[in-house]
Amino acid sequence: MKELSDKISPEIEEFIYELEFVKNYSDNTRESYRTDLIQFEKFLKNKNIRTVKNDDVRSYIKTLSVLKDKTLSRKLSSLRTFYEFMVKKGYISKSPLDGVDGPKIGKYLPDVLTIEEVDRLLDFVPSNNFEFRNRCILELLYSTGLRISELISLKLLNINIDECMIKVMGKGSKERIVPLNDIAVDYLDKYIKEIRPEMLKSTSTDDLFLNNHGKGLTRQAVFKMIKKRSEEIGLKKNISPHTLRHSFATHLLQNGADIRFIQELLGHSDIGTTEIYTHIMNETLKKDYDELNTRDN
Repeated sequence: MKELSDKISPEIEEFIYELEFVKNYSDNTRESYRTDLIQFEKFLKNKNIRTVKNDDVRSYIKTLSVLKDKTLSRKLSSLRTFYEFMVKKGYISKSPLDGVDGPKIGKYLPDVLTIEEVDRLLDFVPSNNFEFRNRCILELLYSTGLRISELISLKLLNINIDECMIKVMGKGSKERIVPLNDIAVDYLDKYIKEIRPEMLKSTSTDDLFLNNHGKGLTRQAVFKMIKKRSEEIGLKKNISPHTLRHSFATHLLQNGADIRFIQELLGHSDIGTTEIYTHIMNETLKKDYDELNTRDN
């Protein structure tokens, strides 16, 4: 995990330690908690983190009023989780977040691509090693629904070409097996046997996807690649790796896949998280119906 120079209280350090070694939270999640807690502690100035009251939290919320509701809600969630930890450890008897309500967040339906848009995104003939790697990444993201963190964490030993499957380490270090379709298998097979060895150069790494230095690819590089590709085809939507994950799940559901099967593929621990795709499908069907049945009065 990236170390921050800010000096923070031992209670926060202990909390971050628990997130890493007890709960197995990802680097990005732990750093998000740490950043939020550092910001709160700076607001407190010299006040002890154990003596915080409701009024302190409410005053802090006022300083965050310019933030979007979703961001503010996340910061309050970080504080709430931290102080629940403080109560559990016996450092305080009651959380200062008790009785403090966050902003009301409306239901959010993520953007998804149509099948035609996915076809356009994937429809290009690679002219060099990097373009072949990019095509391989796009095929893999759409055909498996991997999270970006799962994609860049893939190692060679996670790929089983003969069995047409990959082993994925998801959130909370939960392992799952995800099947591969024929197209993804073909691209991965050639990438591993022909393309990757040329990209590896003189370095040594087990990372599956490599950059121009022969080292593991970063999430930022994948984001930039997808943005560039969407601009090349004139796609107006602001897409990300997660857009392909949403599209994968929605298209499976539209084609009759069972919601429990999709839950397993995505690595969701709660079926409620997966059910958002039923809402997306219903909204899409309603939109299509309205467009097909529009007529002059």
